[in-house]
Amino acid sequence: MLLCALLAAALMFADHRLTRMEAVRAQLSTVVAPIQWLVSAPSDILTWGSLALSEQRALVEENRRLREQLLHLSHRVQRMSSLTAENVRLRELLDAGKRQDVPYITAELLSLDADPFTFQMVVDRGRREGVYVGQPVMDASGLVGQVTAVSAFSSRVLMLADASHALPVQVNRNGQRFIVQGTGKYDSLDVLHVADTADIREGDLLVSSGLAGRFPPGFPVARVSEVVHDPGQPFAQVTAEPAARLQRSRHFLLLFPAGPEGDGPVGDEAAPDAIRVPPVLEPDERAAREEEP
Repeated sequence: MLLCALLAAALMFADHRLTRMEAVRAQLSTVVAPIQWLVSAPSDILTWGSLALSEQRALVEENRRLREQLLHLSHRVQRMSSLTAENVRLRELLDAGKRQDVPYITAELLSLDADPFTFQMVVDRGRREGVYVGQPVMDASGLVGQVTAVSAFSSRVLMLADASHALPVQVNRNGQRFIVQGTGKYDSLDVLHVADTADIREGDLLVSSGLAGRFPPGFPVARVSEVVHDPGQPFAQVTAEPAARLQRSRHFLLLFPAGPEGDGPVGDEAAPDAIRVPPVLEPDERAAREEEP
């Protein structure tokens, strides 16, 4: 046991001090990838068993709800088509360039980091699929984080909630730009250096600004949950709640924005099975207009 403890301490010191350990870590991640899949297998089997043993009444009720949801979404798509055409006409009037589609591939959660002071996870996509360090990751609700390490079959993702993670954002309502940083909590982010006179309110949607070149613009990041003005202080204390479901999501999208920083793949060369999809994010006023009868 003492020998194992000394060996672990030596490995941690080498990993902290030597850059060559990145390659060793990547190879070790490749070796333990089958173990991670084996650990997640019981959960997948239990999920399949629960679905197989579901009562017919529950399935019929779920089918009915899905049909109602499909009808509602079809109605919204019809409204959206006219709004999209209107937006295209307005952009042509402003002589604005067309927005580029963002290719992506899907990924599934393998494991979460057990360290309580870091917020990282491992997904089942790696170098074979074109994943690269710095690649943005999102779920169905918003941005989750970025890739920090890649092996052949898996990748490690640093989530927004980690205290060492920060990214540039802008208020979707008025375009003001700020920096959002993790707080070490899943449900809270700090908006840094907000002037006391800045036009930011509770409920404002914060989206990626694209200024750093790593995260594509227009994707939801967080929603402002609290704005505290302290008299006599030049900056307000602003807290936001992540848009992504960091504690509940199991399926993610790995985005391939055009021209990412670093040596990662670009555009259509990112991955052979990458799917192209435009980031759709309508302003709050337009969303309110859709809900009107």
